[in-house]
Amino acid sequence: MGAGSCIFCQIVEGKIPSAKLYEDDLVISFLDINPINPGHSLVVPKKHAATIFDIDDDVLAKCAVVAARVARAIRSATGCEGLNVLQNNFRSAGQLIDHFHIHLIPRYEGDGFLTSWPGTPYPEGQMEEMKNKIVAHLK
Repeated sequence: MGAGSCIFCQIVEGKIPSAKLYEDDLVISFLDINPINPGHSLVVPKKHAATIFDIDDDVLAKCAVVAARVARAIRSATGCEGLNVLQNNFRSAGQLIDHFHIHLIPRYEGDGFLTSWPGTPYPEGQMEEMKNKIVAHLK
């Protein structure tokens, strides 16, 4: 899907209405139309970038700052007991819209939305090996 047919780009351009919470020159935030809980919101860069691998660092930083600001407002407005900050990349990770976005999901004890996963410890030596591989790619 190109930027022209992207639903979030259409929201940014004002072609599709949204329940806008925040907007500046780089970022927009609005309520998710299919919320996990009331107040579930999205933070979206105005410039199209499909994933975290495509977004400019300065825009990503601004998204993080806006996410924190909107999260504080959601917490105050909803009285939620907790809040998830989720960001998915590619279908295998649950990304449904090919435009980078951050979910801010107000949470309540027993709300039924599962967020835990079945982690397992690394076998002997594999943690160090994985650390070394990742660090080599950071350079």
